[in-house]
Amino acid sequence: MQFMFITDLDNTLVGDEGALAILNQKLRQHREEYGTIVVYSTGRSLTLYNELLTEQELLEPDYLVLSVGTVIYPRGSTQPDQSWNAYLSSGWNRDQVVAIASQYHDLILQPTSEQTDFKVSYFLKETVAQEMIPSLEDALAEKGLDVQIVYSSDKDLDILPKQGNKGAAVSFLQKMLNMTGDRTVVCGDSGNDLSMFQQATAKGIIVGNAKRELREWHAAQLSKDVYLAQAACSGGILEGLNHFGLLS
Repeated sequence: MQFMFITDLDNTLVGDEGALAILNQKLRQHREEYGTIVVYSTGRSLTLYNELLTEQELLEPDYLVLSVGTVIYPRGSTQPDQSWNAYLSSGWNRDQVVAIASQYHDLILQPTSEQTDFKVSYFLKETVAQEMIPSLEDALAEKGLDVQIVYSSDKDLDILPKQGNKGAAVSFLQKMLNMTGDRTVVCGDSGNDLSMFQQATAKGIIVGNAKRELREWHAAQLSKDVYLAQAACSGGILEGLNHFGLLS
């Protein structure tokens, strides 16, 4: 049957070229036969996504969710989805976020290409993250800013609108495309994928090379709707899709 396939890219879809080629072939065939919807949901900006396309053979997605869920591009469009932008804008004040974050000297601003209207991104060393993040959250809350902080891969810190992340983007696409949770599968490997497993109603595949933060969450949940694969990257995705009976 038709389903919606949503996957992170780095170290999830990408990382095992042999398994990726097999997965691409199976997904291409399934999309042609059943209308399955392919979505990439990545922390990468459009610039870095286009760089990846020069390095890897990827299917053209039906939807491209970039910058940790803060930008959505429909297939064939050069303009982000405006209804998603309008949804994210409620209660968001980027200038205030930047002003408060600038007071924390351990936060190193990421390149301009990694910033969006609805995402402010920094590098932060793991050694200071545990102590600093609660302080930053308090400072933002004191100014009445309804935001969230996503820390992943022990180095990337993103400040986003409260209602904007990968999980919220999944729910948005489900509603728009009338896709139910049993016909949606999400795949990831790190902390910025966690919202897809926590917030979205969907089947979940955690690849075998997943980071500590995702493994710890899974160990505490042990949900039958989330599968922890043995294989890494696309090999783990294939394993999970077979487990859920979505691909044979």
